[in-house]
Amino acid sequence: MRTEDASARYVDLDAWVGPDILQALWEGQLAAVAAVGPALPAIEAAARAAEPGLREGGRLVYVGAGTSARIGVQDGAELPPTFDWPEAQLGFAIAGGEGALLRAVEDAEDSGADGAAWVARAGLGAHDVVVGLAASGTTPFTVEALKAARARGAVTVGISNNPAAPILREAAHGILAVTGAEVLAGSTRMKAGTAQKVILNLFSTLLMIRLGRVYRGRMVAMRATNRKLRARGVAMVAELAGCHAEAAAEALGRAEGEIKRAVLIAGGASPARAADLLLRHDGNLRRALNEAGPA
Repeated sequence: MRTEDASARYVDLDAWVGPDILQALWEGQLAAVAAVGPALPAIEAAARAAEPGLREGGRLVYVGAGTSARIGVQDGAELPPTFDWPEAQLGFAIAGGEGALLRAVEDAEDSGADGAAWVARAGLGAHDVVVGLAASGTTPFTVEALKAARARGAVTVGISNNPAAPILREAAHGILAVTGAEVLAGSTRMKAGTAQKVILNLFSTLLMIRLGRVYRGRMVAMRATNRKLRARGVAMVAELAGCHAEAAAEALGRAEGEIKRAVLIAGGASPARAADLLLRHDGNLRRALNEAGPA
């Protein structure tokens, strides 16, 4: 596996001075981001396949062990506050259970049976989307979970940093970012982990855009749960509706804090009309505004 290779360039790394070590680590991070570029078509194809089921109430499930599990949780946990993605449509299959996020659980990743059992317990089906991450691409827990999910009709996505890895074969949509040898041999929390995080950021954000949770580059579905976000919501409504901040704040109040509804209300729609427009256009603000017409 290329992720396990040791580079002759770094054989005396521990004898280098601090600035040179940091330069090498930084260069590795840049290379990791660049490695994602060739995978963009595969990421787009996976998002396109995932969209229909998620529109029908399917769950977005992240599967992984160790570092990969933590990266998956980091991505998924941000979707509810950023895009108002329902927690009921989100799942995490973690080798060793949730406790493994903070402390390593020995041998947990080696149990393929546990991965398959998690999928069965969750009752995954045709509307669900399962994203498995493994730098090596061989982790039994993740590979078997993907295999079981695919057998049950779920859309499966496998992300790896090694060519021809089993996870890429078992998933309907394989996404490969060849990051090669790590500066610290085998430490895939570095280059491989960075590439995995970038891939998930791109994949989930593209999905949320396709699902109508973004308008004109704004997070119009975000949950305004603190003072900063409430102020951001007022600014968004004022900008998108072309009104003063006072009118935007009033519209948000009538919309119970929902930015998309508030934009329509600030544009002249009644609260009921705004809700109906968004319902009929599957939450897509652009299409709802097109039907509503000028204020």
